[in-house]
Amino acid sequence: MPWDSWTRQFWAWPLASLDMWRLALAPDLGAPPQWTTPARLALELAALRLWDFSPGDDAGAAVLVVSPFALHDARIADLAPGHSLMAALRDNGCRRLHLIEWKSATPATERHGVDDLLAALNVVVDDLGAPVDLVGLCQGGWLSLVYAARFPAKTRRLVAVGTPVDVEAAPSALSAPVAQTSEATLRHLIAAGGGCMRGAHMAHVWPREADEEARLADSLELAPPFDDPLTAPIAAAFQAWDRRTVDLPGPYFCEVVRHLYRENALARGAFPALGRMVDLRGLDKPLFLLVGETDAIAPPAQALAAGRLIGADIETARAPCGHLALFMGRRTLARQWPRVAAWLREEGS
Repeated sequence: MPWDSWTRQFWAWPLASLDMWRLALAPDLGAPPQWTTPARLALELAALRLWDFSPGDDAGAAVLVVSPFALHDARIADLAPGHSLMAALRDNGCRRLHLIEWKSATPATERHGVDDLLAALNVVVDDLGAPVDLVGLCQGGWLSLVYAARFPAKTRRLVAVGTPVDVEAAPSALSAPVAQTSEATLRHLIAAGGGCMRGAHMAHVWPREADEEARLADSLELAPPFDDPLTAPIAAAFQAWDRRTVDLPGPYFCEVVRHLYRENALARGAFPALGRMVDLRGLDKPLFLLVGETDAIAPPAQALAAGRLIGADIETARAPCGHLALFMGRRTLARQWPRVAAWLREEGS
């Protein structure tokens, strides 16, 4: 469903009342997530927090997980016991392990664009010590690819998980609504959000399963019912994460819509990044692509397109799951992520 259809009803709402209720009922978007796996705050910038999940101080390349800056917060990577990719990487030998948590937009960051995120990511990489291994999740995946193409000497290996790269390779649940939504509607939504694309607005049109039980089963790879002592806390953690939407800076949101989805600039070798047009065909870093067979957000054809664009060693894994299960599904974490960790531990670039 495009935003135009939803906003025909939305614009009948009193905007002042909408903001009042959003502020009253939404979780504290300025507070960091409550992590499942032990972590310490290593760095805080206006745009992000860097969390250190390392079990020790071992040498070697740092593994930096780049969470998506889209609808939900970084707890997508560390939801609950048995549903944490951070724990899966740590327990399978990744000793220097960090996670980027993108902050919900504030008046101080509401004018940020993609370049601001790349610049903040560059500060993190410099602090960790280049070259690093980047593990990009969904929208964090294309951002990692763009960063690596812009700063090739600062990246050793790349993992892209459920990442849209060539949006013309296959239709997706996001590409169609974006194509059908007018620029005027996007401007209206951002103006209504005070310069931001509010997560509460995006949640109404974000693709999701027909009912809550199906969403829990597909995302967590658990069988219902979800009211027993073992699964109820996990379901509750997922539902709390699902309700905790983040706000996106208006310029960033518009640039993603324009460059990634409308211009398909990443696949065409013309994605603007800090003063240059980056072309993935010039990237020669080893790449691991993890895709979900039934992923409606980043279908396999969109995600695997990176393999034909990048002139390097490519490894792929296809999990029998949808989008969210790539990051928090019990079966996928147990079967696919140990393989990712082993690949990251390999020597050489």
